[in-house]
Amino acid sequence: MPPSGFLHKMFSSLPRRYDLLNRLLTWGQDQGWRRKAVAECLKDRPRWALDLGCGTGDLALHLSSLGGPGTRVLGLDFSLPMLEAARAKARQAKVEIAFIRADAAHLPLRPGWLDAIGSSFTLRNLTYRNPGAGQYLSQAHKALRPGGRWVTVETSQPPGSLVRWAFHSYLRRLVPSLGGLISGNQGAYRYLAGSALGFFPAEEVSRMLLKTGFQRVTFRRFLRGAIAIHTAIK
Repeated sequence: MPPSGFLHKMFSSLPRRYDLLNRLLTWGQDQGWRRKAVAECLKDRPRWALDLGCGTGDLALHLSSLGGPGTRVLGLDFSLPMLEAARAKARQAKVEIAFIRADAAHLPLRPGWLDAIGSSFTLRNLTYRNPGAGQYLSQAHKALRPGGRWVTVETSQPPGSLVRWAFHSYLRRLVPSLGGLISGNQGAYRYLAGSALGFFPAEEVSRMLLKTGFQRVTFRRFLRGAIAIHTAIK
């Protein structure tokens, strides 16, 4: 995995075209997947909910709008340009979200304080070929109250060989070229495509979360298994 400094520099260079490319590269489906993840996050009517690795804040905005006044929402990311974009979107939407600049390996939150954590396309960057992956997972687990839930939507590995071949071909051939053309940073989208190519299947992600200490882990597949939403209960 590239060092965290590389990831910080990479994500800090992307906000201007990041949302546009998310829409294009997922054929407009990424927001629907986020809303499904948010519905899982909100099942127990959380008082405090965190968007972990919030980027430009899309999942945090869904948490705030769908959670209503009873849910206080935080957004956390290590990239200041991403957070600035998220704050601008929250102001435009006229919602109150507290954005925090911090490293997910050292969450500045009291243990057991959160009722729910949501993350969208973040888990891969925390765990892909990362020897410190356990620290990120344990920090999220520690921040949740007993019975709290972590819901993550992430790329996955389609179980069918033909669909997996088509998905991997798309990642290899189109994502770096289109992402690089529009963002001006082909290296970033080469990394993002490569990390999706090598990321774990849904069953392995479930095992990782159970090993971290979560008591119940379930997942649902979307886009023939290219996307998975995991729900983990502490």
